[in-house]
Amino acid sequence: MPSSYVRRSSLGLIHLVGTGDGDGDPGRGEAGSKPVHLAVYDTYADWETGHTTAHLTQRGHRVRTVGPAAGTPVTTMGGVRIQPDLGIDALRPEDSSLLILTGARSWDMGDDLVPFAAKAREFLDAGVVVAAICGATAGLAREGLLDDRAHTSAAAGYLAATGYAGGGRYVEADAVTDGDLITAGPTEPVAFAREVFARLGVYKPDVLDAWYRLFHDSDASAFPVLTAAARAGDV
Repeated sequence: MPSSYVRRSSLGLIHLVGTGDGDGDPGRGEAGSKPVHLAVYDTYADWETGHTTAHLTQRGHRVRTVGPAAGTPVTTMGGVRIQPDLGIDALRPEDSSLLILTGARSWDMGDDLVPFAAKAREFLDAGVVVAAICGATAGLAREGLLDDRAHTSAAAGYLAATGYAGGGRYVEADAVTDGDLITAGPTEPVAFAREVFARLGVYKPDVLDAWYRLFHDSDASAFPVLTAAARAGDV
């Protein structure tokens, strides 16, 4: 699958560059038996995945939370206490349609989240989509998963500090998709969601474009498209 990414120009405008696999097949993203798995751990950045999980759920996808250990609650950066549905050791790529890795202070404060980066390797090796935002990209860099894939993060220097070998594949973009890997910086939760929806085929291309323009740019011209889609049962 070709890479795609959303890039901000020097004038602050947003441009879509590339289109993922280009087939726009909504059937691939229909909610099925395999849930989406959202990684949760202490200091998880609440705001980074709200658009993604809310709209996936609205489209019929099941979202399950995955923590460091089953039965052990975690506390997000916003102070929200979450009881994970399962522990990371119990998660298998064949049982999932997507693994979402969020930012957290813990990514840069020791090795506690290394098992999540290792699990991302398992997912990618199995051909299952991984979406990482903010500090999770540093965890993937340390795991060597960004060395040969186009990617982005908070800044090139942030990832360079990990000592990884993928600096030449870094893209100055809001969000990047390269095959089964999606990455984004901490200030781009909407672009992150858009890449997830595009990769999973959650919305038809014109509806996804309107969704992005509405939630990212507050573009009122997106309303007629979304209204028509809602009447047709497409949102």
